[in-house]
Amino acid sequence: MHELGIMINVVETVENFAKQNGITEIDTLVLQIGELSSVVPRFVQACYPAAVDGTMLQNTKLEIEILPGNCICDNCKKVFNLIEHKGECPSCGSEDWELLCGREFLIKEIVAC
Repeated sequence: MHELGIMINVVETVENFAKQNGITEIDTLVLQIGELSSVVPRFVQACYPAAVDGTMLQNTKLEIEILPGNCICDNCKKVFNLIEHKGECPSCGSEDWELLCGREFLIKEIVAC
């Protein structure tokens, strides 16, 4: 599970940001994870308590927003969800597409008290 290492890096990044901006207490950390990302949201949720233990984020809430894995058909230009439509354009049936989004892993928001 590489999510623990990722979350430890996220915690360090957020702590550094907080210190640089005079933030002493954080209520909520909001992450965005693309549904095609190699990061598994339920594993992030599961390892979050271990990653924040003993840090300034120890008492924070974690919110995860899942970003869709959307692509655009090279043939008809329709935008569709890659997973939902199993890699085939629902409009024309083409399997030629370009990925638009869904591999992201972002710190979206740090909600300070």
